[in-house]
Amino acid sequence: MQASNRSKHTAKTAALAALVALLAPFASHALEHDLDDAHVLTPISAATLSTLPSLQKNPALDVAASLKASKPARADDEYHEKDLWGRIRSGYAIPDLNSELVTRNTTWLSARPDHIATTSARASLYLFYVVSELEKRGMPTELALLPFIESGFNPQALSRANAAGMWQFVPGTGRDFNLKQDAFKDERRGVMESTDAALSYLQRLYDMFGDWQLALAAYNWGEGSVQRAVARNRAAGKPTDFESLSPLMPTETREYVPKLQAMKNIIGNPAQYRVSLPIIDNTPYFTAVDKTSDIDMTIAAQLAELSIDEFKALNPQFKRPVITGDEQTKILLPKENADKFHLNLAQWGKDLSTWTVHKITSAKENISSLASRFHTTPDVIRQANNLPQRSLLKAGSTILVPKISTGTYSDIAPEVADNATVAFEPERTVGKSGYKRAGANAGSKSGPVSLVKARVSRDSIKSRNRKKSN
Repeated sequence: MQASNRSKHTAKTAALAALVALLAPFASHALEHDLDDAHVLTPISAATLSTLPSLQKNPALDVAASLKASKPARADDEYHEKDLWGRIRSGYAIPDLNSELVTRNTTWLSARPDHIATTSARASLYLFYVVSELEKRGMPTELALLPFIESGFNPQALSRANAAGMWQFVPGTGRDFNLKQDAFKDERRGVMESTDAALSYLQRLYDMFGDWQLALAAYNWGEGSVQRAVARNRAAGKPTDFESLSPLMPTETREYVPKLQAMKNIIGNPAQYRVSLPIIDNTPYFTAVDKTSDIDMTIAAQLAELSIDEFKALNPQFKRPVITGDEQTKILLPKENADKFHLNLAQWGKDLSTWTVHKITSAKENISSLASRFHTTPDVIRQANNLPQRSLLKAGSTILVPKISTGTYSDIAPEVADNATVAFEPERTVGKSGYKRAGANAGSKSGPVSLVKARVSRDSIKSRNRKKSN
């Protein structure tokens, strides 16, 4: 048995040595090329390998196959590239798309360095995490560029179709991928939650279509729409690749994949397009910190020694001034601020939250009376609950109100936070004309205004009729 193992080990060693010797000239060429242009990577292509017949049938390939990484980039090599852009380039795996739309979008984007700089600055907070998650799943790393197209890497983005977050989930799809959406949080905006959901969705679409370009089209257009387009072309005996299906797509989807390809082109070779990319270090920007009790966002930011805007940039899913939830709720902080947070928290010695909840039981409870009851102002209650001016709360609403004493309140129960709703209607006032002005949509700050006749008594109507008859 030992002799047999030694024989196998010797054979593998020899085969590996032979493979290294065969690839040495190409590795040397790639190294020389890298010295000429730090942005260009020259991997050995399949076409190059096919010109070496000895590799096709050589037993050494069995060893090479066993060593080949199944992912675009290995997690243990994540720090090999000092710059995150280089790490993304090394994991490109989606076939390139060449078309007039790609050329047009590449030209448009490369002519706007300020746009690239602004979106890259936003992306620098989240990009390391996104790339790492893609690599863990063995997915192409150019998918990390998709939020540039979807939202400009803005987790607060909201489209006209009510798609939210940097991955732009509509409410229904968000719920399909377990993204919580309630009065206190919207995980479609959460950095980690939405990224996990988006990558799961993209992988599911790829498994469905077996083609990344069609998967991307489905992410934008909907899987059912792409399936119908594929079926239509197939029935007509036509190809079913992205370019062949493009004439059946709406304009937005037809340009969606070319826009991603344009971004991929520029990141892949910025010098060719005379673009200077800002350096993004290939290191984690944030870390997750456990939340042990309800905590005000302002207090959390203070403990972490961050501005409130810096805190919200990493925790955009929280919609209210207090962060509720069970032990699974985490907050994200820059790595260097996490230690400050723990140190300052240990020395805090005061309540971490100044808010509690109150349920509206009667229409008689208006915002002014609530402000008086809880020793605050109407504006504070409106801001805490995202209530527009001149609105009335409906019975059954659960709102945030300030605590009026310390030490007598427990945390807001997770089930209360999960099921809380806030309903309101426009406040109606009677003008000089005798008509009430009412907003067309509850909660709308502007928009069409309808005129509703104010109620008058029957006696008043009879009196008017008598005057007219006389």
